[in-house]
Amino acid sequence: MAKILIIDDDPDMVKAMRVVLESKNYQVETASSGKEGLKKAEQGKPDLIILDVMMENLDTGFEVSRELKKDCILKDIPILMLTSIKERTGLDFEKEAGDKDWLPVDAYCDKPLNPDDLVAKVEALLQKRQ
Repeated sequence: MAKILIIDDDPDMVKAMRVVLESKNYQVETASSGKEGLKKAEQGKPDLIILDVMMENLDTGFEVSRELKKDCILKDIPILMLTSIKERTGLDFEKEAGDKDWLPVDAYCDKPLNPDDLVAKVEALLQKRQ
């Protein structure tokens, strides 16, 4: 059973993702801040991380993704970045996803996310890792 870490400060969003992912038999851990997320990633070595952008700061998710990819043990864990930044600012980071320096994530989705799209993205990222 794959272990997924959700790092997001929106409790309603976390609950919704947890319900969807657990219904597909994924083991789900959560963290409500970037700092807590980094600690849980180090301790639990998840198979996938779902990461929000805007938490403590507007760019917390960017900082967390860079820290994860710099860590020799955690760098290969796929990161699915979720954010509502496009809705709020009009910025679209989809083209930047995968940039090793600026936005080192493996996939990117805008909130709100359709549950089927979430599962499809998670499954695709986990398959790439095998």
